[in-house]
Amino acid sequence: MRRGRASAAAALLLIAGLSGVANVGSAGFAQTTTTTGEKPKIEAKYDVDRIGDRGIGSGLNLYSLEREMALGRELARETEEYSRLVGDPVITAYVNRIGQKLAMHSDARMPFTIRVIDDEQVNAFALPGGFLYVNTGLILAAGSEAQLAGVMAHEIAHVAARHGTKAGTRAQIWSLASVPLVFFGGGAMYAIRSAADIIVPMSFLKFSRSAEREADLLGLEYAYASGYDPAEFVQFFEKLNAQDKKKKHSFIARAFATHPMTGDRIKAAQGEIAVYLRPKEDYVVDTSDFAEVQERLLEQSNSRKIQAKRGTNLTLRRK
Repeated sequence: MRRGRASAAAALLLIAGLSGVANVGSAGFAQTTTTTGEKPKIEAKYDVDRIGDRGIGSGLNLYSLEREMALGRELARETEEYSRLVGDPVITAYVNRIGQKLAMHSDARMPFTIRVIDDEQVNAFALPGGFLYVNTGLILAAGSEAQLAGVMAHEIAHVAARHGTKAGTRAQIWSLASVPLVFFGGGAMYAIRSAADIIVPMSFLKFSRSAEREADLLGLEYAYASGYDPAEFVQFFEKLNAQDKKKKHSFIARAFATHPMTGDRIKAAQGEIAVYLRPKEDYVVDTSDFAEVQERLLEQSNSRKIQAKRGTNLTLRRK
């Protein structure tokens, strides 16, 4: 392997703003309250009935859609070069089917390529341009198809809102704005400029609070519009948080180190479900396909463990 590119690819794996799932404010994002007890007015931008025609992803961005997709292809190539992808057609087809369904009910303006990574960490992440990766650890940790879909919807929301390239745009603007410091600020200003070059690239690796909040809301809407129970997304993270409190150094905690689903964020999501999403009589929560995929992953995982155990316990017989 080429170590320089390997480290770059490792950094890219952190772009998951679960990739995915930054502290947040109170519940009721993008809404206004009334003093008469009436239901808060929903901002048109987040009206679930207008998905696909709401201007999501607009705003200052130095990347065109074409350039963003080209960037995503390059990042995806490097990511897959240093990742172990799952080749089981049943598992990959199943995850792709869920992802494409969610993408069809989203504001994204680009096609999605979805892959499954053989990794026990409970995680998923999306790269700019519509490249979504789901870890096997996430599939096994989810308690239902709706929980898996909720996490994937959150990552699709980051792509739809173009959070990755918007963060890159802010980083580039900051870098350009600090150039005059080198020429007019002397040695002290040059030191500040050098420090900025180290700090700014980190903006590509972690989404802002507002971006995470927006992805939470949009993800809930995409899951809801696809027929899933949005409350399952919240329940999943409540379960993970409960597990993490029992284990100080669990792999779940490490997986969400860059994008923790805090208690405030969970409460905010619960409030958004009540305000933004009308109750339905029926939701998709679980399917037999989900159970089959989990079973296949468990069988494959157990098989590898048995093979590894046999390989490390050799007995030599002397004649």
